[in-house]
Amino acid sequence: MFLFDAHLDLSMNAVEWNRDLTQDLLAIRDREKKLTDKPDRGLGVVSFPEMRKGNIGICVATQIARFVKPDSKIPGWHSQAQAWAQTQAQIAWYKAMEEAGEMIQITDLPGLHKQLALWKNSQSTENLPIGYILSLEGADSLISLKNLEIAYNYGLRAVGPAHYGPGVYAYGTDSDQPLSQKGKDLLVEMDRLDMILDATHLCDSAFWDAMKIYKGPVWASHNLTREITPHNRQFSDEMITELIGRKAVIGMAFDAWMMIPGWVRGKSTPQKTGLVIEHIAEHIDHICQLAGNASHVGIGSDLDGAFGKEQAPGDMDSIADLQSITGILSKRGYSEQDIEQIMWKNWVDFLERAWA
Repeated sequence: MFLFDAHLDLSMNAVEWNRDLTQDLLAIRDREKKLTDKPDRGLGVVSFPEMRKGNIGICVATQIARFVKPDSKIPGWHSQAQAWAQTQAQIAWYKAMEEAGEMIQITDLPGLHKQLALWKNSQSTENLPIGYILSLEGADSLISLKNLEIAYNYGLRAVGPAHYGPGVYAYGTDSDQPLSQKGKDLLVEMDRLDMILDATHLCDSAFWDAMKIYKGPVWASHNLTREITPHNRQFSDEMITELIGRKAVIGMAFDAWMMIPGWVRGKSTPQKTGLVIEHIAEHIDHICQLAGNASHVGIGSDLDGAFGKEQAPGDMDSIADLQSITGILSKRGYSEQDIEQIMWKNWVDFLERAWA
């Protein structure tokens, strides 16, 4: 089945992790097997060949560069200018992939429909370009609102104002503070440009402020449920209900610590915990029960988002294994139409409303 993945940190993997995603996945792992600078070395699950194998013809691909102050406990760039420069390196990589025929940018409905038709009408996906919608995860790299317009002009269509900790425009995971005036101004400018607000990573206070202020389309590219995995990174039922009322879609993330309670990063393993892909169905079920339908769930895997096989479901060897979700949902009684909605159509329906 065709699949639309709403969150992949492709450029981070290419520019910071130094991975050539055009290569076979085993070749990427083999080249990293002696590296120890990052915990997921030799354990990546994403490459363009594997995406094609998994029939992932469209994704939301990110730019990401966090700014941090001197006392920060999380890594990042030491100035907004450096963070901006990092995102520009990332956009240069996306453009190089377009020139190589590996990817194609989607910025409007005609482009979206053209990409869907290409993948649905082709006999083989082996050599097809992967469509990508550009998103910014954490807005710290925007030195001013002028940078947002510059980014819109090169194709940026969605922005998540926050990431982890305190941010320039909004506080994110493991922190909490209302939106500052800078954050409010960012939302107004995003609204003017008809951009999509990504509610992922917003701390609770900033989330509710944003819902009051933002008039445009809202989605959550990669988020799970607090009811199942208690943590401020996940959405409470009240947040999910608000998003449903906004006609949002919530993408299911496959980072182990988000999928099941009790995971200790760096200590727990998929094998010891029994974590498998099917655990994601619990989160899907929960949102569908709150909504009363299957119209607000999608896939936003976040695979290789600074983790690999060591922090992914134990039965996942590559991103192509996302296709097993269809069988899992079918066994749970989901109709073929509902499964199609979850695998790709909810995201397309959302964009048809947002970009109409």
